[in-house]
Amino acid sequence: MTDVTPDPHSAQQAFQDLLHAQRVWDVELPAFDPAAAPRTPLPLFHDWFAEAVAAGQAEPHTMTLATVDAEGHPDLRTLMLHDADDRGWHFATHATSAKGRQLAAHPHAALGFYWPAHGRQVRVRGPVTACTPAESRADLHVRSTGALASALVGRQSEVLGSYEELHRASDAAWERAQAEPEAEVASWTRYVVEPREVEFFQGDARRRHIRLRYRRDGGVWERELLWP
Repeated sequence: MTDVTPDPHSAQQAFQDLLHAQRVWDVELPAFDPAAAPRTPLPLFHDWFAEAVAAGQAEPHTMTLATVDAEGHPDLRTLMLHDADDRGWHFATHATSAKGRQLAAHPHAALGFYWPAHGRQVRVRGPVTACTPAESRADLHVRSTGALASALVGRQSEVLGSYEELHRASDAAWERAQAEPEAEVASWTRYVVEPREVEFFQGDARRRHIRLRYRRDGGVWERELLWP
């Protein structure tokens, strides 16, 4: 048999052809009048979230969390929103995880939501505060058995020696979660991003995108439009 060396140029061209064939917002996009937007960002976020759910957007409660590491380099991951209220946007993780350690050293973060069903994005930036231990325990125990089992496994972001090791730890955690639904996980922490800036992006088929940014100046929210 003759070995055939893959052509890296052809592989790259195939990728580019596939990439450029993808369409953006191949749906009818809703209208958005920024002049009619509420004075504060939270009600608009609640409305847009409900509209994303009604439109059948897959996993609208997922978001990207951006932090910085000890060297000041950006880091990000996708996780679930746990609440959005007058305090801010809530999520939870282990305080011992990479993001937990990063937040302890640099307690500021950015969140990003993307709902392509309506061509919408929401960006949130601000300082991050750890909630009380009682709130963190309540956050964990309102979730599923699987979520508790995952939390009981712990060791998030540590190097894994083998997949079999994960299986053993996971099986043991599932058994404990089922037997002890109120089991505590000391490292589990609920955080809240206290918004200083919240931007709403409404896509437009002719690229006349609408960007409405809320900025908090003391206790007052100011609104401004941005060029797309």
